[in-house]
Amino acid sequence: MPYRQNVQYFLQQNIGDRGLAEHELDSLNSSARLALYHTVDNIKDPAYPLFSLPQKVDDITAMTDVANRFRDSFTDVVVLGTGGSSLGAKAVAELSATDEGPNGPNLHVDINIDQYGFANFINNLPLATTGWIIVSKSGSTAETLMQFMSILPKLRAELGDTALPKHIVVITEPRDSALMRLAQTFHLPVLDHDPNIGGRYSVLSVVGMLPALIVGLDPSAFRAGAAEVVNQVLSVTPGSAMEADPIRGAVYSHALYQHRGIENTVMIAYGDKFESFCRWYRQLWAESLGKNGCGTTPSYGMGPVDQHSQLQLWLDGPSDKMFTVLGICTKTTGIAPSNHQDFAIDPEIAALAGMDFMAGRRLEDLMDACRLGTIQTLAKYGCPVRTMDVDHLDEYSMGGLLMHFMIETIAASALMKVNPFDQPAVEHGKILAKQYMSEPSPAPQAVQYDLAS
Repeated sequence: MPYRQNVQYFLQQNIGDRGLAEHELDSLNSSARLALYHTVDNIKDPAYPLFSLPQKVDDITAMTDVANRFRDSFTDVVVLGTGGSSLGAKAVAELSATDEGPNGPNLHVDINIDQYGFANFINNLPLATTGWIIVSKSGSTAETLMQFMSILPKLRAELGDTALPKHIVVITEPRDSALMRLAQTFHLPVLDHDPNIGGRYSVLSVVGMLPALIVGLDPSAFRAGAAEVVNQVLSVTPGSAMEADPIRGAVYSHALYQHRGIENTVMIAYGDKFESFCRWYRQLWAESLGKNGCGTTPSYGMGPVDQHSQLQLWLDGPSDKMFTVLGICTKTTGIAPSNHQDFAIDPEIAALAGMDFMAGRRLEDLMDACRLGTIQTLAKYGCPVRTMDVDHLDEYSMGGLLMHFMIETIAASALMKVNPFDQPAVEHGKILAKQYMSEPSPAPQAVQYDLAS
């Protein structure tokens, strides 16, 4: 498997009363079977092409052609999209960061609509050497359309209409929409967004893989890691459903929710390249499961930084949290990451500081020590905590983690009896936002909110 999941600190025998008792574990087998049946049905259903993406190869050629053109032509590439249309792309693209700098153009993802930040960002771009990827599954996402229409006059003035197709590619569903009409008007190339893959599940599609290619990553390796997880789920029998890592994760987290009042799930990542992955996970879990009064609230922290800002609350605050700790275990193989600079502490400097124990140690040694210390401390304080470790954070392991949490989310939805693929409450807010935008601009005054509507 591309990663290792350890749930020993979910158990009462290891952490005390907030853990699951031995007699409760037997009753979880029926939950595991239910989650497995539901997940396998989804995997085998052609209506959910998410699970066929790991074996998909025919789309890579078209993506590669665009990526090579962008790599050869541009110093900067901007992805305009929001939510699932950007978080997944950023999560995978961050893997390309090396000690030597970016492998390819500077990739800018997840740009907000704050007018000052947006203007400052756009005004500092070299437009003549910038490419644009405009992503909206529906083709009608208000934030993305506003961003695109805001910069389009500037691009036309600087580049000319004939150059726009060289600088812009659109990713959207193959149907009539506002974005499709703009693409057709300006003869922009369009890559199809599969209508049956929701934005937060689209990271292994063109939405995430095109940006990955642009920064020099391998989409086939992401998909190979994801395929390992799918195959593991398909290989277990109903009687051994808990042997599939995503099923076990879903069942244990739901049992903690049901029997121990665990209403918050916290992901703690040790490694900067995990940060956007954590943000992607937060949307996936929250938007998929927070329905009908169900769901646990996801949040995240970055270690060791957040040990100094949140650990006090985690340990000594309300006992309503479970933890997932992500880490890179180079000690498992003894091999340092590629493109790695050696910052080993000079023994003389360590002695001058009176910190002899640091002699010869490296930054990753302290990172790993902080991670292990946090895990043990959480467990000692009775907090349910699992670990997710990889030997190397690369495309293969990241693909496995992405698919793990997508399947874990879908398996948890079966136990909560909610639909993991819709977001009805979010749609209400989008409708109201469009209604407000459609009204004539009023004179500045205090806003009155009509909650009844």
